[in-house]
Amino acid sequence: MERWKGRVALVSGASVGIGAAIAKALVQHGMKVVGCARSVDKIEKLAAECARSGFSGTLIPYKCDLSVEEEILTMFSTIKSSHKGIDVCINNAGLALPEPLLSGKTSSWRTMIDVNVVALSVCTREAYQSMKERNVDDGHIININSMSGHRVVHFADVHFYSSTKYAVTALTEGLRQELRDAKSHIRATCISPGLVETEFAYRLHSDNPGRAAAAYQSIKCLQAEDVASAVVYALSAPPHIQIGDIQMRAVEQVS
Repeated sequence: MERWKGRVALVSGASVGIGAAIAKALVQHGMKVVGCARSVDKIEKLAAECARSGFSGTLIPYKCDLSVEEEILTMFSTIKSSHKGIDVCINNAGLALPEPLLSGKTSSWRTMIDVNVVALSVCTREAYQSMKERNVDDGHIININSMSGHRVVHFADVHFYSSTKYAVTALTEGLRQELRDAKSHIRATCISPGLVETEFAYRLHSDNPGRAAAAYQSIKCLQAEDVASAVVYALSAPPHIQIGDIQMRAVEQVS
């Protein structure tokens, strides 16, 4: 990770859970991290915590609604003017809404597509352009995917969500191919965790928090820090190594 010290990373969805853990880990390794979310209160607290801990990097909170393209473009413009551009893009933001295919609300499906697929693609495009215009040829784009992007569980509430994560799997491989065609050495990685003990299940089961608690208590789950460690592993691989997809889940997880 030595070569990343002082360089700029963008982490979307950095206010809680996996995103917060990734932002903290990169700051620990000396990176300048722009952490974005719709609400930055928690990112500001994390930034203060990182500063008190004496980490060599810095965390810069940025308020951005990723479902609005204009806000994403403004964020990248601000990063360019303040920090020249980004070298690492961690597309972590995502959400699952309990909307089955046979009875789900169209508005909720569109929200999942806007955040999980379109926003990820816009951030990827803008990150690449930021790297290209500064002749950064060793950057890295990492998509936080899910095991739901590789198999479909027998649970109707997450079937549409799973389709958006299958899209992330395809988008990451498509990105890898386009980067090769462009003769670029920028790397593309997909990290697909299984059940991670975060606020995710509580948001999915907001009408039945007991169900979320039961899911997390049923096995020894992955922790957000485990996923952050996978990000650090991918970033720390020698520049000639392409870490394509890391699939990770708890040993006790069935599927």
